[in-house]
Amino acid sequence: MNKKIAFIGSGNMGSALIRAASRALNPQQIYITDYDLAKASSLARETGCQTAATNADAAGLGDFIFLCVKPQIIGDVLHEISPYLNRQCETGKEKVLISIAAGLTIETLRQKLDGACRRLPFVRIMPNTPAAIGKGMLAMAFGPEVSEDILADLELVLFRAGRIERLSETMMDAFTTVSGCVPAFAYLFIEALADGAVLTGLSRHQALTYAAQAVLGAAAMVLETGRHPGELKDAVCSPKGSTIAGVSALERNGFRSAAIEAITDAYQKNTELGKIG
Repeated sequence: MNKKIAFIGSGNMGSALIRAASRALNPQQIYITDYDLAKASSLARETGCQTAATNADAAGLGDFIFLCVKPQIIGDVLHEISPYLNRQCETGKEKVLISIAAGLTIETLRQKLDGACRRLPFVRIMPNTPAAIGKGMLAMAFGPEVSEDILADLELVLFRAGRIERLSETMMDAFTTVSGCVPAFAYLFIEALADGAVLTGLSRHQALTYAAQAVLGAAAMVLETGRHPGELKDAVCSPKGSTIAGVSALERNGFRSAAIEAITDAYQKNTELGKIG
């Protein structure tokens, strides 16, 4: 693919996508800009990408323009780049806009654009930070104006980030919660498991390594075998054994209830973010 890719914003999520894209394409096809140009330049040196001095420059350079900024400021960014997008529209050059802003619908984002660029193809994606190492879970939502060719090109840009699902936009808030937030919950779980392992006598390094690898292996078992996690759990729990004793302790302390509430509370926050538009 010979298209140019521009990233406006290089925070945690944006940098994860930039790293993945730089593994999938020639990094010289990729332009990075950020309000902190030093941060953008540092990431460009690390990945072999190029920098763009301003949001407007990025909008002019990129065929695919990733908007990797917070929901609270994406409207300002879209308003800023609209004149430059409109000039490109006048020449017949098609741009594709891609937003990672949680909670904000494509229609809400379109209303932040001015002029002819409102009709540009617009894709909404939600990645998570493990995309930086190719282990992410991403979803894409899009309208009828987005062609199969555009989607195929976008999947080519992102395939090194991890698994990609095409999803109805009505399900994006739910997806964002389980995919975007769960890594943080998992890190808490791994840290807590390691704390317990240190209490039993392991070194901190050993405890973290063993706990993280065990969680990684368990997740892989769910994905690769297709078996229900309850079934896999039962296979580890011997009668009167150590594992069922640990499961009992988790249940006694409300483990599953806490996990469910973490998802539902995060989902509620995602829907509130959408109201700022």
